[in-house]
Amino acid sequence: MTDQVLAQLTLEEKAALCLGSDFWRTAPVDRLGVPAILLSDGPHGLRRQPDDGDHVGIGGSLPATCFPTASTLGSCWDPGLVRRVGQAIGEEARAQGVAVVLGPGINIKRSPLCGRNFEYLSEDPLISGVLGAAFVEGVQSQGVGTSVKHYAANNQETDRLRVSADVDERTLREIYLAGFERVVRTAKPWTVMCSYNRLNGIHASQHPWLLTEVLRDEWGFDGLVMSDWGAVHDRVAALAAGLDLEMPPKLGISDAAIVAAVRSGELDEDVLDRAVGRVLRLVERASSVGSGDFEVDGHHALARAAAAESLVLLKNSDDLLPLAPVDGDVVAVIGEFARTARYQGAGSSQVNPTRVETPLDALRDGVPAGVEVVFEPGFGLDTALDEELAAEAVGLAERASVVVVFLGLPAADESEGFDRTHLDLPANQLALLPRLAAANPNLVVVLANGSAVRLSTWDLDARAIVECWLAGQAGGGAVADVLLGKVNPSGRLTETLPLRLEDNPAYLNFPGEQGHVRYGEGVFVGYRGYDALGQEASYPFGHGLSYTTFAYDGLAVDVVGEGVDVRVRVSCGLRNTGSRVGKEVVQLYVGDPEAGVRRPTRELKGFRKVEVEQGTRVTVDFELTARDLSYWSTTHRGWVLEPGVFEIAVGSSSRDLPLATSVTVTGPPVLPRLDGMATLDEWLAHPDGAAALRDAVGVDADGNARGILGNPELLRMIGNFPISSLATFPGLGLDEGVLDRILGPS
Repeated sequence: MTDQVLAQLTLEEKAALCLGSDFWRTAPVDRLGVPAILLSDGPHGLRRQPDDGDHVGIGGSLPATCFPTASTLGSCWDPGLVRRVGQAIGEEARAQGVAVVLGPGINIKRSPLCGRNFEYLSEDPLISGVLGAAFVEGVQSQGVGTSVKHYAANNQETDRLRVSADVDERTLREIYLAGFERVVRTAKPWTVMCSYNRLNGIHASQHPWLLTEVLRDEWGFDGLVMSDWGAVHDRVAALAAGLDLEMPPKLGISDAAIVAAVRSGELDEDVLDRAVGRVLRLVERASSVGSGDFEVDGHHALARAAAAESLVLLKNSDDLLPLAPVDGDVVAVIGEFARTARYQGAGSSQVNPTRVETPLDALRDGVPAGVEVVFEPGFGLDTALDEELAAEAVGLAERASVVVVFLGLPAADESEGFDRTHLDLPANQLALLPRLAAANPNLVVVLANGSAVRLSTWDLDARAIVECWLAGQAGGGAVADVLLGKVNPSGRLTETLPLRLEDNPAYLNFPGEQGHVRYGEGVFVGYRGYDALGQEASYPFGHGLSYTTFAYDGLAVDVVGEGVDVRVRVSCGLRNTGSRVGKEVVQLYVGDPEAGVRRPTRELKGFRKVEVEQGTRVTVDFELTARDLSYWSTTHRGWVLEPGVFEIAVGSSSRDLPLATSVTVTGPPVLPRLDGMATLDEWLAHPDGAAALRDAVGVDADGNARGILGNPELLRMIGNFPISSLATFPGLGLDEGVLDRILGPS
């Protein structure tokens, strides 16, 4: 069908198909029966604008389930749960006639200041890739497409349409592209959305290496590449680079430029045909979307369950949680966020929810009869310290059995479009907290925030801390379920919570200046950087508590094969040593202490979320491949596995790894690439290169190597010179004739 339609299109129709027809729709070709299809913002719920709505605005969208944002959902570490959420969003998209959901967002949380971190899953590419793939599979199981975004290196909002993310290729491959690669290879998304920013000086929308060489030629992506809204600056250059669809369209401008470029010979029409073919295939794929209803109540229940699975119990001194109030107890609920729930972020992902549960109402519904839940706001969301509000809250705390205080970031503090400037909670909240702790030591803090906040200045004031992130429309009920013990918390951090902003590895290089941001920390992003420097954190990557306890034992590691065919099979035992059923996230980390390049101390290479009944033990298995042990070599332009010793560690966070061992992986040595710019030391480190050099230089009458090869002291001094640079040095035995013989024809 696609080929038949393509053959009948005029040049002008082809050009039109490479742009949208309006803010949310592709272009139709009525005479050939090609319909327009509808796109909609995501990724934690639909923002489907009504047909007569304000498409540019962020309000007025049709009601949809607001699921937990990625900052929350990522903390579940459960691909099956994420897949179910994606499936529900796909069902809602079908019901609302949406062909493609613009999500998931899988960019790395390079800095905790990024204003859009609430839309992203993790500081680690494995989690971003695994959970991102699960989301794609869930949505696309309903015959609805996804658009994996923002490709690539979109890690800040400051100057986001112009800034150049200056990143070396190893860092790109290991950190910023790895999640996209996993999603593309395993889940086969229908579309990928390019980012706004430039990458090493070139706009992502017109970056041939990014959009074609890597995405299509290496990873095998066969879908459509669309722009982020307003990301196209040169439509012809973008088309040539591999960008198929411009959104929203510059009608009469971009299409005219394409037509002119083809007619002048600047753009090969075959390139245009390939893009048009991808648009037509997307339209054909989306033919099953329709309209109708979705399971409002069922999806709300799923949103509540997903939030409850994702909340992270950071601290629980003396087992203050779960709460167990009895008849006559007073539970003090303090903080405006308990009554005015903050459950999603601001910007293009803002959902018009089908309903909203508040923590205050859910707690009142959940406590036993005879327990009084009393509320005081304590502070305003957009005011300085209000002494009257604070005094009333302290008075309530003094007479309560337990105090649950809801703190967080007001919506105005974080949003798409700008980055934060600090990590602190608002001053009025920070001033109130120690007064509440003095009034009642049984203090629980519940946090609502899209991105990391600083805890180190007030952590000691709270006996228990629950990190909710932005938990969606049912987050209030989920919080109550966890606080009251109806759900055993099992969320784990997918980003490090630092003691202070200055400890963050990207601190000195964020958000950049004069149009450039240098990724100077390289691969040492998030916990990789904290661990390499031995820096303490408030709470480390992977951390999270439970209402039960777990013990690890029986680590077994078996190495099968060698080199690129190696498999490392890892297993361990996990026992629930507590009094109730619970879920643990078993995390597998790998280190390469003897690498030829600087590598992180440890990197997450596997995880499993498992449920264990009290008093029972389960076995958890992993299998690592050569890729899991490799680094990207800019010299070899590929993944390199160095044989040698690797450290395998298993536990519950990057800083809590009770099981550890070392294994030896065999394989061919990693040899330097030999050319004129290879150093003399590199030639001598290569068996074939060393032999060729010695043959070319020759030996003296006593059998000793001539020139520099026979002078160890001189070798130490200038052995790091490229061999071509040594040809002009007299007496070294490396003249142009020798170089010609060993380098061969140029």
